[in-house]
Amino acid sequence: MPTKKAMTPAEVKEEILKRYPTKVARKRDKQFLVHEGPEAMQTKDIQANVRTIPGIITQRGCTYAGCKGVILGPTRDIVNITHGPIGCGFYSWLTRRNQTDASAPDAANYMTYCFSTDMTEHDIVFGGMNKLRQAVQEAYDLFKPRAIAIFSTCPVGLIGDDVHAVAREMKEKLNAIDPNHKVNIFAFSCEGYKGVSQSAGHHIANNQIFTHVVGEEMKRPEGKYLINMLGEYNIGGDAFEIERILDKCGITLNSSFSGNSTYEQFARAGVADLNCVMCHRSINYVADMMETKWGIPWIKVNFIGAKSTAKSLRKIAQYFGDKQLIDRVEEVIAEEMKNVDATLADVKPRTTGKTAMLFVGGSRAHHYQDLFKELGMRSIGAGYEFAHRDDYEGRRVIPDIKVDADSRNIEELHIEQDPANYNPRKTDEELKQLEAAGFEFKEYAGLIPDMDKDTLIIDDINSWETEKLIEIMKPDIFCAGIKEKYAVEKLGVPLKQLHNYDMGGPYAGFKGAMNYYLEIDRLVNSKIWSYLEAPWDKEPELSATYVG
Repeated sequence: MPTKKAMTPAEVKEEILKRYPTKVARKRDKQFLVHEGPEAMQTKDIQANVRTIPGIITQRGCTYAGCKGVILGPTRDIVNITHGPIGCGFYSWLTRRNQTDASAPDAANYMTYCFSTDMTEHDIVFGGMNKLRQAVQEAYDLFKPRAIAIFSTCPVGLIGDDVHAVAREMKEKLNAIDPNHKVNIFAFSCEGYKGVSQSAGHHIANNQIFTHVVGEEMKRPEGKYLINMLGEYNIGGDAFEIERILDKCGITLNSSFSGNSTYEQFARAGVADLNCVMCHRSINYVADMMETKWGIPWIKVNFIGAKSTAKSLRKIAQYFGDKQLIDRVEEVIAEEMKNVDATLADVKPRTTGKTAMLFVGGSRAHHYQDLFKELGMRSIGAGYEFAHRDDYEGRRVIPDIKVDADSRNIEELHIEQDPANYNPRKTDEELKQLEAAGFEFKEYAGLIPDMDKDTLIIDDINSWETEKLIEIMKPDIFCAGIKEKYAVEKLGVPLKQLHNYDMGGPYAGFKGAMNYYLEIDRLVNSKIWSYLEAPWDKEPELSATYVG
């Protein structure tokens, strides 16, 4: 029997789109690219950051999930109160395995708690602001926190509860009662429906943190090379590994947004020498605002993958231009890479030639390309849940992105120089010298340049497309989130969760790279998936039509 010819990526796209109604297919066609090579892709654009078509089962989360769950969730000493029904309260508890270190004396840690106003039908009809006031009072009485944050859910936006008025009122009341213990109370209008995806929630959260907290403390802590790490959320302990490496190099982590973070770190972020941006989607605008207000330059870094980690460390050292730091960074890289190379030498013969697909949030579909390349694997399909065009095509396209009604929902802060604390970290001449040497400030290339020719780039992939891609292209591993995990595994393909890492991690830095090598080796070379068989295939009677 002749072997069936493998479908080309273009044929795969056509096969998937032909099952849609005409109007749906037309829209999905703009979000579904076939990589035609580096030169051809420079003239291609992808449609992103548009609403999911009703009825399609998307991987996306809501605005509230992005605001509370992603940005504020990893901060340990802010009491986060979800104002809404208890069903929305699921995400008011920690669900992403964001880790924190609260071992310091008197260190507060509220991440293990779940705070909700538990709105009922009565509150929906008559309003829930009194219940919110009560919740804030109870949180204050129980914990005496440094800050309390309030998050709106969909019903709150629909009935019109003014969470910001309650925040201002309770802040004034509680600070008047005890002037020796100041509490900062602020709110987020992050109703789940407010934006296209959780990306809107990131923006809302960062705007409010910047408005109410960042810059509150402008006293510089100790440290010769002081950096902020933006867009790193300490899933599975990633931030611990990054901080270990930075400490080893002699670089001080001043503030993290927002893995293993504290209120104090947010407050003093304005004193850093340099901002390093990991997940550019969730936070690049904060880096821009800090540069405008305080003169802090920013660079794009990636601590996912051993080679990317080394490259990022060298870039940070090059920015400071201190030979002592540059030499120390090289020593650390050489020392760490011995174990990395040994692990990779063992694993790579078993992973070379395997294929992967990555459909995850933030910049992870971009960052994890490097780890798979180190393993000798090929990414044959990738995309984001909540990307904008620049996440695919690079920052250069931002001026060309049209602002639509959904984007106008999200407030853009107008930032000016701080007259008292604006201090450019580098002179114009120093910046020009660095750029002449190939150094790039506030720049990122996006996902598309990292993909090979004849691969697929898909924005906001859905369940139907996921199943068809696996059926046709048969990847050796599929990387996504919890919603896709079990459906993919039932198709006989291992799934690696890159939203909360299942029980794995860390995967950042040098030790993280080794953890990932071993995990992927275990998954792609396991035989268990080939033994999966649907019960109706082995028991024909189960496939009979049910008559009730």
